Amino acid sequence: MNFIAVLAALALEQWRAFRWRVALERAFVRYARALERRLNGGTARQGMFAAIAGLMPPVLIAALLFWALAELHPLLGLVWNIAVLYLLMGFRRFSHAFSGVAAALKSGDIGAARRALANWRGGTTTDLSSSEVAKIAIERGLIDSYRQVFATLFWFIVLPGPAGAVLYRTAALLAHEWKGDTRGGDVTPIVRAREAFGRPARQLLWLLDWIPVRLTALSFAVVGDFEDAAYCWRTQAKSWVDQEGGQLAGIVLASGAGALGVVIGGPLPVPGGEPDFRPELGMGAEADADVLPSAVGLVWRALVLWLLLLLLLTLANRAP
Repeated sequence: MNFIAVLAALALEQWRAFRWRVALERAFVRYARALERRLNGGTARQGMFAAIAGLMPPVLIAALLFWALAELHPLLGLVWNIAVLYLLMGFRRFSHAFSGVAAALKSGDIGAARRALANWRGGTTTDLSSSEVAKIAIERGLIDSYRQVFATLFWFIVLPGPAGAVLYRTAALLAHEWKGDTRGGDVTPIVRAREAFGRPARQLLWLLDWIPVRLTALSFAVVGDFEDAAYCWRTQAKSWVDQEGGQLAGIVLASGAGALGVVIGGPLPVPGGEPDFRPELGMGAEADADVLPSAVGLVWRALVLWLLLLLLLTLANRAP
């Protein structure tokens, strides 16, 4: 049943994206912000209670509805699983944004490529070169494919019904919304309080990420250049620990870049300031427009590998 649900949800999303998904995510973010306003007293204990209050309603609703519908008829439970996965997975959103950047770079329209990248990831892109746009697109594409596809699928398979998928996606939204960056030199009390408040949500996401992030990196290695991917994963992932997403993001990026045979990361220009010096990940040539289709192909091949493994697990469970 899980295999059918995943395949149906992916097919539906490729046919037509769920138009209200962004609105639902924004509604949950507003709920998270309301919890923060009411409960944030600058301690991790308060953050733990807020995380529970944020996660329990959607996870319980998803699980209870699945069990109730499955009791009425197994097909109703299957339909609910498909609907929730269709809502949560964002493969089409990632791939279309990625393709928009790739098409603009291929045609030599750096302005359109920068605008497409800004619409996708936010932030300022006006000073980026075509190579830097390609690098960031690959980085964002690999991370988005992990967050919105592979990790979501992993927890959907591990926990009963759609509870695992809902748990992972809501935990990721909470961790992102309640992050407090204390890496700078001058940290305000408000930022310090937010960092402590959001720590339980980030720790939970770290635990939820620990296994699927490694399975995703292994998948990239299997369907790409295995030797280079394994080498970059082993030697470079730790260098990303101080960047966004930390070492877990570094595992996905290092393995993906090694599997593709390109170099990502590196310094990025900051308008009106010093460049953002980031470690380089991967090996081979600098990322450019010609590499972007290969990156999409890498993610597709890894997804097909996961589907084949899920099919084998399904058949094995049905064997007498």
